[in-house]
Amino acid sequence: MKPDQIIEALRLMLLSRALDEFCIKLQRRNRLGVYAPVHGQEAAVVGSAMALDPADDWMIPASREQPAMLRHGLPLENLLATYTGKVDHGRIPSDVKLLLRQQAIAAQLPHAVGLAWALKLRGLAAVALVYFGDGAASEGDFHEAANLAGVQNVPLIFFLINNRWAISTPVSKQTAAEDLSVRAAGYGFEGLRVDGDDLFAVYEATREAVARARAGGGPTLIEACTYRVGFHNTSDNPREYRDEAEVAAAEANDPIERVRRYATAAGIWSGEEEARISLEISTELNATYRKVASLPRPGPNAIFEHVYEEQPTRVRRQRDTLLNQLPEPDDAG
Repeated sequence: MKPDQIIEALRLMLLSRALDEFCIKLQRRNRLGVYAPVHGQEAAVVGSAMALDPADDWMIPASREQPAMLRHGLPLENLLATYTGKVDHGRIPSDVKLLLRQQAIAAQLPHAVGLAWALKLRGLAAVALVYFGDGAASEGDFHEAANLAGVQNVPLIFFLINNRWAISTPVSKQTAAEDLSVRAAGYGFEGLRVDGDDLFAVYEATREAVARARAGGGPTLIEACTYRVGFHNTSDNPREYRDEAEVAAAEANDPIERVRRYATAAGIWSGEEEARISLEISTELNATYRKVASLPRPGPNAIFEHVYEEQPTRVRRQRDTLLNQLPEPDDAG
């Protein structure tokens, strides 16, 4: 990675960590819905995103790729609007090549294959990258998607973030294989395993996979081995099922600190620079949240939107009945 890329990546990683802390505090104050922190996985998420060209390539997120989504063009305001329930203001802009998050585990994988197949059919020199976890790798959707991707030789990177825990299920109870990347061979394309806490290793592995896909070489499965330091989401209590010593060991291998040390030794980073950027991030988060908090809440009609292109008669009837019974919501944030 070039010096400017390293600085961009480190800023994104710091933004991610700050966003985690910011959103968790908001959730604890009942100002924000369920939140899944990135903590511990910043190198895997940011390193892979840095290998994509937001102008041409598509990204299909899972549940904890916030810095990747921001790097790909999603405004921070839209991200926070979604988390705070201001759904009318959380939409993905039409010029941002990003799919909506899919909360049904692994359901985004077939969508990603279809998108990549469309890129190929249209003759575009673009690729798609889809994120998923070790838990999603145990779902049938993964196997069906991988099989079709191999058959059609689509320009898709399956980016598997193995953080060792699918909520409370350890990876050891999901597979007897030595690693998950070996599955790629069964579908006729390349698979590799990378240290997911090493920003540079993740970036290089993804860059090579992107170049191969862009040149017609088909899909790649990248397994990034990392650790979910935080909880699965704000409804979870990992102390019920994890050994705290295991968590402490992961914290000692903090991916942000690894990049910080490298950049400092290379003479492109300093404590003063980090203090300046951290202040910028804090200011941006607070200002953006104040703006989002002032936005109007969606009305009851919102639950009927974005489901059908044309609402069936029965749905319109249900909507009209509900709207006639409920008062309009308060516009306060």
